[in-house]
Amino acid sequence: MPRKLVQYAELLGQIKQRIRQGQARAVLSANAELILTYWDIGRMILERQTREGWGASVIPRLSRDLYSELPEVKGFSERNIKRMLAWYREYSAAAFVPQAVAQIKASVKVPQVAAQTESQNILQRLVAKNATAHMATTRQIVPGLHQLSEKIGRLT
Repeated sequence: MPRKLVQYAELLGQIKQRIRQGQARAVLSANAELILTYWDIGRMILERQTREGWGASVIPRLSRDLYSELPEVKGFSERNIKRMLAWYREYSAAAFVPQAVAQIKASVKVPQVAAQTESQNILQRLVAKNATAHMATTRQIVPGLHQLSEKIGRLT
């Protein structure tokens, strides 16, 4: 194959790879933003219910009004909004854990070989110290959320 064709094929391959990377980053960013949006919706509803004394009847109304005013936006059925609220209720007390672990990792000087074990120990101590009824579940989900956050950070 002539040299120019080989060089062109390499360029084409690099460009295709870069496009795929960009697409993957866009999907991850969009997914991360959707997760934050759902979390925030759950928070806003719970705060209003607590502060204003609103009951569960606000959820069907929100769902209908969102559909009426934003018909092109999907995913805000009554059932999904209830799930957003339940998700926030269940895990809002545990939201501090990934941030605290990230701060501790940055401040603790640990040899490279022992760093992973030490950070796992720190996470376990934090979770045990701040245990609540649902912290056992938090131990299972927080490492996955932290890994997802790191992956998104590396891709952007």
